[in-house]
Amino acid sequence: MTVVIAGCGDLGTEVGLRFAALGHNILGLRRNADVLPDSFTGQSVDLSLEKPALPADTEFVVVAIAAGNPTPEVYRAAYVDGLRNLLNALDGITPRRVLLVSSTAVYDVHDGSWVNEETPATPSAGNDTILLEAEQMLHARFPDATVLRLSGIYGPGRERLIAQVRDGKARVSTASRHTNRIHRDDAAGAIMHLLTRDEAPAPLYLGVDNAPVLMNEVVTFLAEELGLPEPERDDTPNPSKRGGDKRLSNQLLRDTGFAFTYPTYREGYRALLNGDGVRHP
Repeated sequence: MTVVIAGCGDLGTEVGLRFAALGHNILGLRRNADVLPDSFTGQSVDLSLEKPALPADTEFVVVAIAAGNPTPEVYRAAYVDGLRNLLNALDGITPRRVLLVSSTAVYDVHDGSWVNEETPATPSAGNDTILLEAEQMLHARFPDATVLRLSGIYGPGRERLIAQVRDGKARVSTASRHTNRIHRDDAAGAIMHLLTRDEAPAPLYLGVDNAPVLMNEVVTFLAEELGLPEPERDDTPNPSKRGGDKRLSNQLLRDTGFAFTYPTYREGYRALLNGDGVRHP
């Protein structure tokens, strides 16, 4: 049986490697398949422009497409056109499960309140609306498919906040907003868990760790771990509303029995600071 990974960036490749370690055949789709691991069968395809060729024995489909830049045109080409071509390629094929990686950006919440899977998605106009459109397209074609909305992925190769603290560019502020995070390895683990467990997954899960916290707490923690002074204070109002201010609940994901390797940012960032690199089973 074949696992199709549509979008073999960092996260998609990690998921594919985990399936390969279990003995599955992996078909990886990306513009340049030459860079894929040897354990993958690669197919070079621009999903925004063309349908891939998918095998009849496709069992699992993971859609982890990423836009090359944040313009609405590129977002639509990647998430809507790309997903449409993938779904059209599945005509006549009945995979056991399909999972789409999306984003918690579809919740335009700014008051620090709790958000879960029952919270209505209210995306702001633009890219976030495009993400929700892609989710709806998926469920229209595959009603039993699963959407995993992720937030704040960090891990090997995703160490921007550590660099900001180390370089003295991070700040604390009375206007600090909540941040929600998940380690790349836990994001990949959650995808594997939802696809392979015996019980059918729900249509939607939030993929975040156990600790939504104010950004002040995260940057102060990193400074302490790095042996640096507390970051400077800057109370200048930030006009940007990017990311909002919300606390995301992972209770539904944990109710499935999923166990986090890095349950909070503390364990995850400590692993990075201790030099734990990319780990594959």
